[in-house]
Amino acid sequence: MSGGTAFGVIFVAAAGVGGTIQAAVQATLGDRVGTIEALGFAMLVAGAAGALVLLVGRQSFHAVPASLQQPAWLWVGGALSAFIVLSLTFAAPRIGVSGALGVYIAGTLISAAAVDHFGWLGVERIALGWPRLVGIVLLLGGAALVLRR
Repeated sequence: MSGGTAFGVIFVAAAGVGGTIQAAVQATLGDRVGTIEALGFAMLVAGAAGALVLLVGRQSFHAVPASLQQPAWLWVGGALSAFIVLSLTFAAPRIGVSGALGVYIAGTLISAAAVDHFGWLGVERIALGWPRLVGIVLLLGGAALVLRR
């Protein structure tokens, strides 16, 4: 594994830990102030954090006008971020953090395999072979088991 690949794996694994913490704290915040209110607050914090990262990392906000000039379908990531946070904020108190994340990850893996296989949304095509299919089936089984109480 190359240095860049190894860093990518570590970076996204850390994001997975962050996603678990996010789901748990959003569930608690949602219980205390309301699901929609918790989403709004989280998006304000995320916007401020994103602006700070852009300012520190690039010393400018030039990417904002450049992004606005791209096709509108490329902006869907921001809206989907809000949807993901809203769904986890709603589901985690009801089915548990592990249940919510298990179902979320299963849905993510299934849709990601389709995006890779068909090359949708501008990504390089990666065939859906039997190892990936087995992984998806195992993850679905794991998600189902985690939902059992």
